[in-house]
Amino acid sequence: MMREDDFSRLELDLKGCQRNYRYFRSLLEPQTKLLVLVKANAYGHGAVEFAAMMQRAGADYLAVAYPVEGLELRENGISLPIIVLTSGTDFFPEMIQRRLEPSIPNLYSLEVLCAELRSRGLRDYPVHIKLDTGMHRLGFMTSEIPPLLDFLKIHPEVRVKSLFSHLCVAEDPAEDAFTEGQFQLFEQNTRQIITALGYQPLRHILNSAGIERFPSHQYDMVRLGIGIYGVSALPGVQLSPAASLKCKILQIKQLDEGDTVGYGRWGKAHAGTRIATIPVGYADGIDRHLGRGAASFSLNGRRVPTIGNICMDMCMLDVTGVPAEVGDTVTIFGADPSVTELADILGTIPYEILASVPRRIERLVVR
Repeated sequence: MMREDDFSRLELDLKGCQRNYRYFRSLLEPQTKLLVLVKANAYGHGAVEFAAMMQRAGADYLAVAYPVEGLELRENGISLPIIVLTSGTDFFPEMIQRRLEPSIPNLYSLEVLCAELRSRGLRDYPVHIKLDTGMHRLGFMTSEIPPLLDFLKIHPEVRVKSLFSHLCVAEDPAEDAFTEGQFQLFEQNTRQIITALGYQPLRHILNSAGIERFPSHQYDMVRLGIGIYGVSALPGVQLSPAASLKCKILQIKQLDEGDTVGYGRWGKAHAGTRIATIPVGYADGIDRHLGRGAASFSLNGRRVPTIGNICMDMCMLDVTGVPAEVGDTVTIFGADPSVTELADILGTIPYEILASVPRRIERLVVR
């Protein structure tokens, strides 16, 4: 007899993650540090579970987007250094208490942080200075570096642990000239800062695509994001999907000619049509545009298309001619279909699909 919590789960493939980790590690010099991004609930994979795997695998750093994400990791026993990429200013007291390391994109953030550290009598707190080399999202522009250096000279409350920037188009060969320009600007700006500081912070600019395509610019550390989750920037490189979204069939129905399926009656049945209902819907990251046969999922070694509209908590599959019983497992994405295939159907990127899997889906580490 099935339990309700058996129906839907995101299975984290420990061995697959380890293979991906070893692949990217093999592209780096032995001394290069490796930071793994676990923001957005580890791209939907489960931040605590995935961070623990990366801690055991030997990662040097973790990075999250927001302070609450870092606090969750600390509360669950993650001891690796953690950079908060979008730290803001409101959570500096909590970040200091849990030894989270803020990314600093502007002088205002640095002023607020130093005031908080000074009130606590703290010095040499690690910070990561974000430089804008062309992304134009966050970070110090070249013209803003001199006042930054003036401030750092008279504020011993912080110590620059790293200098970093963000590549915009590292995955696109057509934009390599722009990417090379980012590297040049990063080199110039970091050299200016290091000379003024009188010590050598870590430097990092490569993302997953950058690690694969521009390993000569790995500097002291690289940031591994989508690559660890199984998506490569290079054609022909087959990484292991870090996770598979699976669920079990709730019910099977035999329909008659002219019957319809789901909201709006968009699913049209022919004589002998057999449908299966599964307990995942758009509230579980199954985009409504995957309905009406746009996507097909795996069931007992066969592909079965969606039929009708995707509902909030369920969707229906056409299993006509496919062996299927209540309780059989359906794979939404994983090895087959891949998350990249679903992203292509939707005209989006794998990141969006992975990050859309909500916390109500149980995460299970499969060894």
